[in-house]
Amino acid sequence: MALKGNLKDFSITQLLNLIHIAGKTGALYVEGGSDTVAIYFRDGKIAFSQSANQSFDLLKILASYKKIKRAQLVMLQEKFKDLQPAELGLCLVNSGYVSQEEILESLRWYYSGVAKLLFIWEDGFFHFEGAEGAPEGNILVREGLEDLIVEGARRLKEYELLKDEIPSLEMALKFADRPGTNMRSINLSQDEWHVVSYVNPKNTIAQIAQTVRLNEMDIRRVVYALVQAGIVQIIRPATGPVITPGHTFVTQNKEEQKSIVNRLIDRIRAI
Repeated sequence: MALKGNLKDFSITQLLNLIHIAGKTGALYVEGGSDTVAIYFRDGKIAFSQSANQSFDLLKILASYKKIKRAQLVMLQEKFKDLQPAELGLCLVNSGYVSQEEILESLRWYYSGVAKLLFIWEDGFFHFEGAEGAPEGNILVREGLEDLIVEGARRLKEYELLKDEIPSLEMALKFADRPGTNMRSINLSQDEWHVVSYVNPKNTIAQIAQTVRLNEMDIRRVVYALVQAGIVQIIRPATGPVITPGHTFVTQNKEEQKSIVNRLIDRIRAI
Protein backbone atom coordinates (compact mmCIF):
# COMPACT_ATOMS: atom_id res chain seq x y z
CA MET A 1 0.00 0.00 0.00
CA ALA A 2 2.00 2.99 -1.27
CA LEU A 3 0.48 6.04 0.35
CA LYS A 4 2.01 9.46 0.91
CA GLY A 5 0.93 13.07 0.69
CA ASN A 6 -0.07 16.15 2.68
CA LEU A 7 -2.79 16.51 5.31
CA LYS A 8 -4.08 19.50 3.34
CA ASP A 9 -5.27 17.05 0.71
CA PHE A 10 -6.01 13.97 2.82
CA SER A 11 -7.18 14.33 6.44
CA ILE A 12 -6.09 12.06 9.26
CA THR A 13 -9.63 10.73 9.65
CA GLN A 14 -9.63 9.75 5.97
CA LEU A 15 -6.28 8.02 6.42
CA LEU A 16 -7.46 6.10 9.48
CA ASN A 17 -10.67 5.11 7.73
CA LEU A 18 -8.72 3.80 4.74
CA ILE A 19 -6.38 1.76 6.95
CA HIS A 20 -9.35 0.46 8.93
CA ILE A 21 -11.39 -0.63 5.90
CA ALA A 22 -8.38 -2.23 4.19
CA GLY A 23 -7.29 -3.94 7.42
CA LYS A 24 -3.71 -2.90 6.76
CA THR A 25 -0.56 -3.73 8.72
CA GLY A 26 2.25 -1.20 8.69
CA ALA A 27 3.39 2.18 9.97
CA LEU A 28 1.93 5.63 9.33
CA TYR A 29 4.40 8.48 9.78
CA VAL A 30 3.13 12.07 9.98
CA GLU A 31 5.53 14.98 10.20
CA GLY A 32 4.35 18.51 10.85
CA GLY A 33 5.67 21.56 12.61
CA SER A 34 8.00 20.50 15.40
CA ASP A 35 6.60 17.01 15.94
CA THR A 36 6.56 13.64 14.20
CA VAL A 37 3.97 11.01 15.06
CA ALA A 38 4.29 7.33 14.17
CA ILE A 39 1.32 4.95 14.39
CA TYR A 40 1.80 1.23 13.86
CA PHE A 41 -1.12 -0.92 12.76
CA ARG A 42 -1.81 -4.63 12.73
CA ASP A 43 -4.77 -5.85 10.67
CA GLY A 44 -6.30 -2.36 10.66
CA LYS A 45 -5.99 -1.84 14.41
CA ILE A 46 -3.57 0.34 16.38
CA ALA A 47 -0.73 -1.72 17.84
CA PHE A 48 1.62 1.06 18.99
CA SER A 49 2.12 4.79 18.56
CA GLN A 50 4.63 7.39 19.62
CA SER A 51 5.29 11.12 19.33
CA ALA A 52 8.77 12.57 18.95
CA ASN A 53 7.80 15.23 21.50
CA GLN A 54 6.67 12.74 24.15
CA SER A 55 9.13 10.38 25.77
CA PHE A 56 7.55 6.99 26.40
CA ASP A 57 7.55 6.09 30.10
CA LEU A 58 5.37 3.11 31.01
CA LEU A 59 5.43 3.84 34.74
CA LYS A 60 4.35 7.46 34.26
CA ILE A 61 1.60 6.30 31.91
CA LEU A 62 0.31 3.82 34.51
CA ALA A 63 0.46 6.52 37.19
CA SER A 64 -1.42 9.02 35.02
CA TYR A 65 -4.25 6.49 34.58
CA LYS A 66 -4.17 5.69 38.32
CA LYS A 67 -3.05 2.09 37.85
CA ILE A 68 -0.18 2.65 40.27
CA LYS A 69 0.06 5.24 43.02
CA ARG A 70 2.14 8.37 42.57
CA ALA A 71 3.94 7.48 45.77
CA GLN A 72 5.12 4.24 44.14
CA LEU A 73 6.41 5.91 41.00
CA VAL A 74 9.90 6.95 42.14
CA MET A 75 10.49 3.64 43.91
CA LEU A 76 9.47 1.60 40.87
CA GLN A 77 11.52 3.80 38.53
CA GLU A 78 14.60 3.05 40.60
CA LYS A 79 13.80 -0.63 41.06
CA PHE A 80 13.13 -1.35 37.39
CA LYS A 81 15.35 1.20 35.66
CA ASP A 82 16.85 0.46 32.24
CA LEU A 83 14.20 -2.15 31.36
CA GLN A 84 12.43 -2.13 28.01
CA PRO A 85 8.63 -1.61 28.26
CA ALA A 86 7.86 -5.29 27.57
CA GLU A 87 10.32 -6.44 30.24
CA LEU A 88 9.08 -3.80 32.67
CA GLY A 89 5.47 -4.78 32.13
CA LEU A 90 6.24 -8.42 32.84
CA CYS A 91 8.08 -7.50 36.05
CA LEU A 92 5.20 -5.31 37.23
CA VAL A 93 2.68 -8.08 36.63
CA ASN A 94 4.82 -10.79 38.24
CA SER A 95 5.46 -8.53 41.25
CA GLY A 96 1.73 -7.90 41.70
CA TYR A 97 1.77 -4.15 41.14
CA VAL A 98 -0.68 -4.24 38.21
CA SER A 99 -2.49 -6.80 36.10
CA GLN A 100 -1.80 -7.47 32.44
CA GLU A 101 -5.21 -6.05 31.53
CA GLU A 102 -4.52 -2.82 33.44
CA ILE A 103 -1.32 -2.33 31.45
CA LEU A 104 -3.03 -3.05 28.12
CA GLU A 105 -5.98 -0.80 28.96
CA SER A 106 -3.67 2.10 29.87
CA LEU A 107 -1.65 1.65 26.69
CA ARG A 108 -4.76 1.50 24.51
CA TRP A 109 -5.76 4.90 25.94
CA TYR A 110 -2.24 6.26 25.58
CA TYR A 111 -1.67 5.07 21.99
CA SER A 112 -5.08 6.43 20.99
CA GLY A 113 -4.18 9.72 22.66
CA VAL A 114 -1.03 10.01 20.56
CA ALA A 115 -3.10 9.44 17.42
CA LYS A 116 -5.54 12.13 18.55
CA LEU A 117 -2.73 14.68 18.43
CA LEU A 118 -3.13 14.60 14.66
CA PHE A 119 -6.81 15.52 14.61
CA ILE A 120 -6.19 19.27 14.49
CA TRP A 121 -3.12 19.22 12.28
CA GLU A 122 -3.95 21.23 9.17
CA ASP A 123 -0.60 20.69 7.50
CA GLY A 124 1.92 17.88 7.57
CA PHE A 125 3.48 15.25 5.35
CA PHE A 126 2.57 11.61 5.77
CA HIS A 127 3.65 8.28 4.36
CA PHE A 128 2.56 4.72 5.06
CA GLU A 129 5.08 1.87 5.11
CA GLY A 130 3.32 -1.44 4.55
CA ALA A 131 4.20 -4.44 6.74
CA GLU A 132 6.54 -2.38 8.96
CA GLY A 133 6.34 -3.45 12.60
CA ALA A 134 6.67 -1.46 15.81
CA PRO A 135 10.12 -1.06 17.42
CA GLU A 136 11.17 -4.13 19.39
CA GLY A 137 10.79 -4.18 23.16
CA ASN A 138 7.45 -2.37 23.25
CA ILE A 139 4.07 -3.65 24.40
CA LEU A 140 1.59 -3.98 21.53
CA VAL A 141 -2.18 -3.73 21.76
CA ARG A 142 -5.12 -4.19 19.40
CA GLU A 143 -7.19 -1.00 19.48
CA GLY A 144 -9.99 -0.64 16.95
CA LEU A 145 -10.28 2.53 14.89
CA GLU A 146 -14.06 2.92 14.71
CA ASP A 147 -14.50 5.12 17.79
CA LEU A 148 -11.29 7.02 17.02
CA ILE A 149 -12.50 7.92 13.54
CA VAL A 150 -15.86 9.15 14.87
CA GLU A 151 -14.13 11.22 17.56
CA GLY A 152 -11.70 12.61 14.99
CA ALA A 153 -14.56 13.86 12.83
CA ARG A 154 -16.24 15.41 15.87
CA ARG A 155 -13.05 17.11 17.04
CA LEU A 156 -12.36 18.48 13.58
CA LYS A 157 -15.81 20.06 13.46
CA GLU A 158 -15.35 21.50 16.96
CA TYR A 159 -11.92 22.84 16.04
CA GLU A 160 -13.32 24.59 12.97
CA LEU A 161 -16.01 26.24 15.10
CA LEU A 162 -13.45 27.35 17.69
CA LYS A 163 -11.22 28.78 14.96
CA ASP A 164 -14.15 30.87 13.77
CA GLU A 165 -14.61 32.23 17.31
CA ILE A 166 -10.87 32.68 18.01
CA PRO A 167 -9.15 33.10 14.62
CA SER A 168 -5.74 34.15 15.93
CA LEU A 169 -3.71 33.00 18.93
CA GLU A 170 -1.60 36.13 18.64
CA MET A 171 -4.30 38.12 20.42
CA ALA A 172 -4.16 38.74 24.19
CA LEU A 173 -6.62 38.48 27.06
CA LYS A 174 -7.74 40.91 29.73
CA PHE A 175 -10.25 40.54 32.51
CA ALA A 176 -13.68 41.88 31.55
CA ASP A 177 -14.40 45.43 32.69
CA ARG A 178 -17.82 44.26 33.83
CA PRO A 179 -17.51 40.56 34.64
CA GLY A 180 -20.60 38.49 34.03
CA THR A 181 -22.72 37.10 36.83
CA ASN A 182 -20.82 33.81 36.54
CA MET A 183 -17.92 35.49 38.36
CA ARG A 184 -19.98 35.17 41.54
CA SER A 185 -20.04 31.39 41.31
CA ILE A 186 -16.66 30.52 39.81
CA ASN A 187 -16.08 26.83 39.20
CA LEU A 188 -13.15 26.56 36.81
CA SER A 189 -11.32 23.47 35.56
CA GLN A 190 -7.62 22.99 36.25
CA ASP A 191 -6.71 24.13 32.71
CA GLU A 192 -8.93 27.20 33.07
CA TRP A 193 -7.23 28.10 36.35
CA HIS A 194 -3.81 27.81 34.72
CA VAL A 195 -4.86 30.11 31.88
CA VAL A 196 -6.54 32.61 34.22
CA SER A 197 -3.30 32.98 36.18
CA TYR A 198 -1.55 34.26 33.02
CA VAL A 199 -4.27 36.65 31.83
CA ASN A 200 -2.52 39.92 31.00
CA PRO A 201 -2.72 42.30 28.02
CA LYS A 202 1.00 41.66 27.43
CA ASN A 203 0.65 37.88 27.16
CA THR A 204 -0.64 36.50 23.86
CA ILE A 205 -2.88 33.47 23.84
CA ALA A 206 -0.13 31.56 22.04
CA GLN A 207 2.38 32.42 24.78
CA ILE A 208 -0.06 31.32 27.46
CA ALA A 209 -0.71 28.06 25.63
CA GLN A 210 3.00 27.32 25.38
CA THR A 211 3.57 28.15 29.04
CA VAL A 212 0.73 25.99 30.38
CA ARG A 213 1.35 23.29 27.76
CA LEU A 214 -2.01 23.31 25.99
CA ASN A 215 -2.37 22.49 22.30
CA GLU A 216 -4.27 24.73 19.87
CA MET A 217 -7.54 22.87 20.36
CA ASP A 218 -7.44 22.99 24.14
CA ILE A 219 -6.33 26.63 24.46
CA ARG A 220 -9.12 27.74 22.11
CA ARG A 221 -11.63 25.67 24.09
CA VAL A 222 -10.51 27.19 27.40
CA VAL A 223 -10.42 30.78 26.11
CA TYR A 224 -13.84 30.37 24.50
CA ALA A 225 -15.28 29.12 27.82
CA LEU A 226 -13.76 32.05 29.74
CA VAL A 227 -15.08 34.55 27.19
CA GLN A 228 -18.56 33.01 27.27
CA ALA A 229 -18.54 33.15 31.06
CA GLY A 230 -17.83 36.90 30.89
CA ILE A 231 -14.52 36.53 32.72
CA VAL A 232 -12.13 37.68 29.98
CA GLN A 233 -12.13 39.66 26.74
CA ILE A 234 -9.93 39.15 23.67
CA ILE A 235 -7.85 42.22 22.80
CA ARG A 236 -4.81 43.22 20.78
CA PRO A 237 -1.64 42.54 22.80
CA ALA A 238 0.05 45.41 24.58
CA THR A 239 3.74 46.06 24.09
CA GLY A 240 6.34 45.24 26.68
CA PRO A 241 7.90 42.21 28.32
CA VAL A 242 5.81 39.15 29.08
CA ILE A 243 4.61 39.14 32.65
CA THR A 244 4.43 35.83 34.51
CA PRO A 245 2.02 35.17 37.37
CA GLY A 246 3.12 35.91 40.88
CA HIS A 247 1.23 33.00 42.41
CA THR A 248 0.25 29.44 41.70
CA PHE A 249 -3.52 29.22 41.85
CA VAL A 250 -4.21 25.62 42.84
CA THR A 251 -7.05 25.24 45.31
CA GLN A 252 -10.31 23.33 45.53
CA ASN A 253 -11.90 25.75 48.01
CA LYS A 254 -14.59 27.69 46.10
CA GLU A 255 -14.51 30.76 48.32
CA GLU A 256 -10.72 30.87 48.12
CA GLN A 257 -10.91 30.52 44.33
CA LYS A 258 -13.27 33.50 44.06
CA SER A 259 -11.05 35.56 46.35
CA ILE A 260 -7.95 34.68 44.34
CA VAL A 261 -9.56 35.65 41.04
CA ASN A 262 -10.84 38.94 42.42
CA ARG A 263 -7.38 39.79 43.77
CA LEU A 264 -5.81 38.76 40.49
CA ILE A 265 -8.22 40.95 38.51
CA ASP A 266 -7.46 43.95 40.72
CA ARG A 267 -3.70 43.36 40.39
CA ILE A 268 -3.74 43.05 36.60
CA ARG A 269 -6.03 46.08 36.13
CA ALA A 270 -3.64 48.16 38.22
CA ILE A 271 -0.73 47.48 35.80
